[in-house]
Amino acid sequence: MASAAVKSKFYKWHRVLGLIGLVPVIFWTLSGLSHPFMSNWFRPVIAKEVFKTLSQSKMKPVLSIQQVMDKNNLPDLRNFNLVNFSKGTFYQVLGRDSVYKYYSATDGVLLPNGDVQYAEYLARFFTQDSTSTLKSIVLQTSFDGQYQPINHLLPVWKVSFNRPDGMDIYIETGQSRMGTFNNNTRKAFLWVFEQFHTWQFLADIAGDTFRNVFLLVIMSVLLFSLISGLTIYGLFWKKFKTIQQNRKAKGTVDKRFVHRFHRQIGLIVSFVMFTFVISGAFHLFVKLYNNDPEKTDYGQVITRKQLCVSNLTLPAADSTIKKNGLVSFGGNVFYQIVDNKKQVLYFDAQTGKERELGDEDYARFLSGYYHTATQGLKTFKGRVKVDLIKQFDNEYGFINKRLPVEKVSYPNGDNWYIETTSSKLATRVAGIDRAEGLSFIFLHKYFGMSWAGKDIRDLVSMLAAMGVLVVSLFGFASFIKNK
Repeated sequence: MASAAVKSKFYKWHRVLGLIGLVPVIFWTLSGLSHPFMSNWFRPVIAKEVFKTLSQSKMKPVLSIQQVMDKNNLPDLRNFNLVNFSKGTFYQVLGRDSVYKYYSATDGVLLPNGDVQYAEYLARFFTQDSTSTLKSIVLQTSFDGQYQPINHLLPVWKVSFNRPDGMDIYIETGQSRMGTFNNNTRKAFLWVFEQFHTWQFLADIAGDTFRNVFLLVIMSVLLFSLISGLTIYGLFWKKFKTIQQNRKAKGTVDKRFVHRFHRQIGLIVSFVMFTFVISGAFHLFVKLYNNDPEKTDYGQVITRKQLCVSNLTLPAADSTIKKNGLVSFGGNVFYQIVDNKKQVLYFDAQTGKERELGDEDYARFLSGYYHTATQGLKTFKGRVKVDLIKQFDNEYGFINKRLPVEKVSYPNGDNWYIETTSSKLATRVAGIDRAEGLSFIFLHKYFGMSWAGKDIRDLVSMLAAMGVLVVSLFGFASFIKNK
């Protein structure tokens, strides 16, 4: 039998811990309840989500990239692509200053404000809205409350329409794709979720590290509150049972029904609360663990002299070419071509000869580049394994946005996902990242219920969050009654 003093201390600490965690629980559960509305039920609908580019044969370029550079006295560039929209066919040239300029593929003339015009064209394509006026078009180079880090793509143009729904479309012109889209309803949900679930206001005040440490402390408080509550139930189980039996025998009114509901519902949702707390705390811990500054995106500058072979005479049929580009690695410059089968092909800019397995080699090169000093890059025997990933899975989820990607797998278990067509690191998954990712999607977001459909999964997660909220409120009511 536990002593009365021990029981009293457990009661005291449970009440203190519960009071400390009350406001955070209310914030997290209410904002968690809003998430299915934001991401599923009230998610805005858009007419088109994917822009399909024309083949090079349909774009009908007259000039090569070399001729365009010569006509405009361009000594170098970072990259280029061919795009076609309402104004015609253009070379989309990324200059040394990392600004896109558009030169006619017919006569080489510069299109004024070409990137803005192309962003507007894509935004109108995705919305299928050709009549609404524009409120603004702003180049966004960082994430914010309405365009959050989960969207990954930067820089993007924020195209705001003058419509009753306040629609904003985020466009990455370099890849002719959409980052995300928000209407007024979704903006409101995003604000609620950012302030009350991720506590962005703390990061704004004292920085991201402070926020994560503070929230991790709160998670620890909630965990100890849960453990102490279960311990109390175990220590006093016989007493609670005896009181209930005596009350029923005497037919007296249950004046402590609030306490009883708190205990009973708490016992029912204890496992749910445990999964929320553990997965949330693990998520915060990994964010702190991976707090190293990210390496800057890979950049290249390619001179006109390095482009000997015309991009219009490569040994690939114009009818199959969907995207053009340049990459520089291993001391060589290559034309990077994406064909109609989504294969990425590499042709030497000096000789025009195709490089076999070029996409794998470029992925290995970029993976090595993106390794930071603290992550280290050991020398392994043979070449590291590279696999093409065409669809999302539990490790490389849809939140990573980019597809297709090359997965570079190291013997130590680290996987580096590279989008070679943009030369960007999509994500890195190490041992601890993999464990955290699986715990978060299964214990926090209930992906284990995906077999029942997204609606059922969201309903189950909402019921779980509601249960935690109800237990917390009953606990607070018990505290008030005791007073």
